[in-house]
Amino acid sequence: MSAVNTPQLAGEVFAWPVVAGAVIEQGALVVLFGGYAGPGSEFVGMIAVGRAEETVDNSAGANGAAVVRARRGIFRYANSTADPVTQMRVGEDAYIVDDRTVGATDGGEERSRAGKIFAVDAAGVWVQVGLGL
Repeated sequence: MSAVNTPQLAGEVFAWPVVAGAVIEQGALVVLFGGYAGPGSEFVGMIAVGRAEETVDNSAGANGAAVVRARRGIFRYANSTADPVTQMRVGEDAYIVDDRTVGATDGGEERSRAGKIFAVDAAGVWVQVGLGL
């Protein structure tokens, strides 16, 4: 067998095609559903990929007509008042309530995983977000 030069995709920011009808605001939690990016929301089956680097408006476009750049990393999101994340949950999963809020539980199997809880402070919940994390 001969050596193979296998390409590598590395980095912190990745581009994802946006689902038809979606608007993703800068700083929002970006998810994939059916292979297309959209803003995080309370729904099962979504895959959190990162934080939106810019606002993207695909409200009048077809699937993939726009692209959003999402950065993987540790970001602070608002803590749900109805399902608050506490210090006891550091190291566990956080769950998506909306594109800027996370909760402590899956809401009775109604929410998708946002990522791992890194820290909790008075301003919110620090969550490690990114595909494969």
